[in-house]
Amino acid sequence: MKEHLPHIAIGLLQQLISIPSFSKEEEKTANLLVSFFKHHGMETMRKGNNVWSINKYFDPNKPTILLNSHHDTVKPNPAYTRDPFSADLEDGRLYGLGSNDAGGALVSLIMTFFYFYNEQNLKYNLVLAASAEEEISGTNGIELIWNELPKIDFAIVGEPTLTDIAVAEKGLLVLDCVAKGKAGHAAREEGVNAIYESLQDIEWFRTYQFPKVSESLGKIKMSVTVIHAGQAHNQVPAECKFTVDVRVTDAYTLEEVLDIINHHVSCEVMPRSLRLRPSGVSEDHPLVKAGTAIGKKLYGSPTTSDQALIPVPSIKMGPGDSARSHSADEFIFAHEIETGIDSYITLLEKIQ
Repeated sequence: MKEHLPHIAIGLLQQLISIPSFSKEEEKTANLLVSFFKHHGMETMRKGNNVWSINKYFDPNKPTILLNSHHDTVKPNPAYTRDPFSADLEDGRLYGLGSNDAGGALVSLIMTFFYFYNEQNLKYNLVLAASAEEEISGTNGIELIWNELPKIDFAIVGEPTLTDIAVAEKGLLVLDCVAKGKAGHAAREEGVNAIYESLQDIEWFRTYQFPKVSESLGKIKMSVTVIHAGQAHNQVPAECKFTVDVRVTDAYTLEEVLDIINHHVSCEVMPRSLRLRPSGVSEDHPLVKAGTAIGKKLYGSPTTSDQALIPVPSIKMGPGDSARSHSADEFIFAHEIETGIDSYITLLEKIQ
């Protein structure tokens, strides 16, 4: 059976690629996944556009591992030269939107789950969840079904990592900041220019270094990415609004980072969300020890995934290369999917 899994996986991925599934618009790919699971004799549940299944011989006395990846995609890059939904397999490359991020990981996890589904004497239970809205960290994704799932002890999140293992992932704080001034005529000594009031805070965001540095993720990174002020050339602006992207490591909680920021800046700071938390798993965790035993490289990931919304220990691992994600003419190598399936199966068999 195992030798047929890559062929089945590639066929399923070609079908997924051919169906547009932008975040919040994943209904048709969810339909496909439900049909696929039922066709292969696996009981399936669905809520919204999230689809999941539980291994046949589930035992509540055993620990449970979640296998999770997403079936939504971003919209195609304007630089595409190919049809993003054509799912062409050429010279060992499978092209198409979502092929690399994270279709390859998703179908590899599905094949892994399929491989173990009917096993009666597993050391652990398996739950496979294909989630929606990952690309926008939406509330109708993995969070929507978390309480519907059995108690999860730890998770493998499928993302393109060259099948290396990310043992930590940065969290995300998006801050909407407002520097206040007072409107006045630019030709006279009137008003307080909110742009000038913002400069000191923007410089602080550019230069501040948080004292604690994560062993696996390094430093926290803050970037001012959007700014807006003023309505007319001859009017001193009363407000300057700017946005800050903060990539938070596991050295701090989001609340701690927010407290430090508020202590140092004079502008109003409003976080859009405190949901996307940094994650980390210890090197003596069974998942990590199993990964090390089969020769997987460990690293800390600067990007954010559903791992930020999964409140149990987790690793991020999968076929494909993160550098190809969201790029024009996205692709994954067929052999990477075969490697992904083998890596997942070997990892699960190695867990003690």
